[in-house]
Amino acid sequence: MVYLCITIHFCTLTVRNNLKPIDMNKIILTLISIIFACNSILGQTTDEKYSEDVQSVDAIIKAYYDVASGSSSDPWEFERDTYTHSKNAQIIFLDENGKADLVKLEVLQNHFRMSERKDFYEKELKRKVSQFGNIVQVWSAYEMRDEPETSTNKRALVSIQLHYEQGRWWIDGWTNQNETDKNSIVTKFLTKE
Repeated sequence: MVYLCITIHFCTLTVRNNLKPIDMNKIILTLISIIFACNSILGQTTDEKYSEDVQSVDAIIKAYYDVASGSSSDPWEFERDTYTHSKNAQIIFLDENGKADLVKLEVLQNHFRMSERKDFYEKELKRKVSQFGNIVQVWSAYEMRDEPETSTNKRALVSIQLHYEQGRWWIDGWTNQNETDKNSIVTKFLTKE
């Protein structure tokens, strides 16, 4: 409906300004092209947009880091993030003493929706994958950065649990612990064979 109104508006302007029929045809063809482009981009399902993210363990871990990373002007990718996680995914943050804080994905996303986005990038340092049948356990050490290419000493270790079902991978949960002066888990993980 909006597209039709825009087309009518442009046709009216064309008649008022006495444009040649060729100019009017160019405008109409341009509008039709824009309409089809918008429909193909905006009309995609989540499966069409993000199916590549869940076809392999490497792809889903890349997506896991991509949705968390970006500049302050980048939009959050909550839809993509939700697509990679199973419905009841469990997220656990451990403090430096090992005390667990369980958070649902939706609650975590709502927290970020209410917060100002800042430049933040997660750079994976090392990964160890164990797979048995349709179950995968990923250990991943990463660095938290304010700029994508500038290394920092803010690091963490995450344990990500996945399963394969319906022709795709799902993140069932993850447990994250930051490295601190009291707990050098990333250093230990990086030096372990």
